[in-house]
Amino acid sequence: MNRLTGVHELLDGPLDDPAALVTNLRDLVRLNRVSGGASLSRRAIDALGSAADRPATTILDVGTGGGDIPIALLAHAARVGTDLAVTATDSRPEVLAAARVARPAIDRIPGLTLEVADGRGLPYPDAAFSVAHASLVVHHLEPGDAVAFLRELRRVARDGIVVNDLVRGRVAWLGTWLAVHTLATGSYTRHDGPLSVRRAYSRAELLDLLSDAGLHPIATVVGLAGHRVAIAAR
Repeated sequence: MNRLTGVHELLDGPLDDPAALVTNLRDLVRLNRVSGGASLSRRAIDALGSAADRPATTILDVGTGGGDIPIALLAHAARVGTDLAVTATDSRPEVLAAARVARPAIDRIPGLTLEVADGRGLPYPDAAFSVAHASLVVHHLEPGDAVAFLRELRRVARDGIVVNDLVRGRVAWLGTWLAVHTLATGSYTRHDGPLSVRRAYSRAELLDLLSDAGLHPIATVVGLAGHRVAIAAR
């Protein structure tokens, strides 16, 4: 299956339907839960901590959407008794507004801060965070933009980055189509889900992008049936 280019997801266009956007974020929470998205990210972040011989204490999440992965990371840290603060960002204020509607108490979650920030030029100093993390972002970007994005993540991260994304393939496409038509209720999700797989990179292509950005993978955590992967790199 070749990567599909020149076709955009609804989430890449005008976000002029706030109710549909809220539904989409709620759908993505369910889909992330079923696909183990937060667990993949956590294990990759732990691998960076082991390599650096110090656990992550601050994480920047870029393209946070509904913020469910940062929330899951904070909940895990609380359970195991480690200190963690997460800055969850999205480039579009409409997304953060929808996240606040989808989860009204999100601004009161200890350790979580929501901010508008563009991953193409993050408003943070070098090495400002232990780890920079992006889930389901890279497949939205063409290769040159993806490499620049990965370099920017590395700039603000002291110990390394984690990229969590879909892996292109026929089985992944079929699984995603079934998931969005059984678990999702929103038109954005049903349109964008299968298209996301067509736009996704293969695991080898993701590794090539990281290499082009000057990053070296230290751990790869693979999801069920290889449909999704989280790669820790420095």
